[in-house]
This record gives sequence, structure tokens and C-alpha cells, in this order.
Amino acid sequence: MQPGWFSKPVVVSVGVAGATRHLSNTQQAIELLTTHWRDAGSLKHQSALRACRQATSGDVPPDIAREALIEAAREAHILVE
Repeated sequence: MQPGWFSKPVVVSVGVAGATRHLSNTQQAIELLTTHWRDAGSLKHQSALRACRQATSGDVPPDIAREALIEAAREAHILVE
């Protein structure tokens, strides 16, 4: 499995202090989605996790996963726009 690199990083604010993270690939996104996600289990969270795993396997383009990640981050109110 290879990380799928995004065309542009996704910037999110995580943790109690709101630390900013720049997610550049699907591996980084999977790590965040599985360990530090506020609304884990929501439909958009599940969709983003599935898309990132598929992109890591080469089944979908990384930017499809990026868009799903953006939607999940927006829903969780952690997307930095």
C-alpha cells in the first residue's frame, strides 16, 4: 500500500488546543480519521475513511479521497478554509 498524494494539502484543526495539521496524503488522513476524529462514525467520516483506504490501494484517485476528507472535516467543524 502506497500513500496517495493529494494535489493540495487539506488543512484541519485538531485537539483541544486546535493544532493545525496539513494532510498531504491518504496515509496521514487515515491516521487522523482513525485516531483523532471528533465525529467518528458519521456517514461522511465513514465515507472519507473508505475513500482514503481505496486510494491507498490504488482503486480510486487520491483527489476523490481528498474531497471526501474535506466533506468529513467540514461536517466535524475542523476544516481550515
